[in-house]
Amino acid sequence: MRLIRMLMVAVLGLTALSVQADDKVAISRLTEMLNKAQTITGRFSQLTLDGSGTQLQETSGELSLKRPGLFRWHTDAPMEQLLVSNGEKVWLYDPDLEQVTIQTLDQRLTHTPALLLSGDISKISENFEITHKEGGDVVDFILKPKAKDTLFDTLRLSFRNGVINDMQLIDSVGQRTNILFLGIKMNQAIDTAQFTFKIPEGADVIQE
Repeated sequence: MRLIRMLMVAVLGLTALSVQADDKVAISRLTEMLNKAQTITGRFSQLTLDGSGTQLQETSGELSLKRPGLFRWHTDAPMEQLLVSNGEKVWLYDPDLEQVTIQTLDQRLTHTPALLLSGDISKISENFEITHKEGGDVVDFILKPKAKDTLFDTLRLSFRNGVINDMQLIDSVGQRTNILFLGIKMNQAIDTAQFTFKIPEGADVIQE
């Protein structure tokens, strides 16, 4: 699922940071930061680069999540796609292809950054090795999956003033996807109906 795989963020200009490699400290700090946001809404700007730094794709869109496991990620036209999770299933809808892919929210999907943001925080330490840096109002986390068959090699989450600011994902061939979050609002009421996807009439359905 290309959309899920493409979640990352702009390069951070962090210097003179204190690196803390203790997993327990990093896990505790990340849990604290994620727990502050039981709901998140906002927009994103996404840039994908190949291993040499050449731009492959630039998109934007909006996101909405509610912990645990509820997630909606909508990429704007002309490359429109919609990713929805109700905590049990994940729907990926491509309106151009009139195609819906449905997956069960299983262990492999918990390794994707989109669902990481809305998932079960207690599972993070089971699935990732985590380190973090702090400098000024920025807290930067580096997550490396413990499993070998994941969709990315390294994920960076960055918070500024306690709010998720950006993400960076690097895969096995060096491709980087940078995501900058914009206008983020936390802990506002959200209509949970948006986290259940109704399959459009006539759409092809692929069950995985």
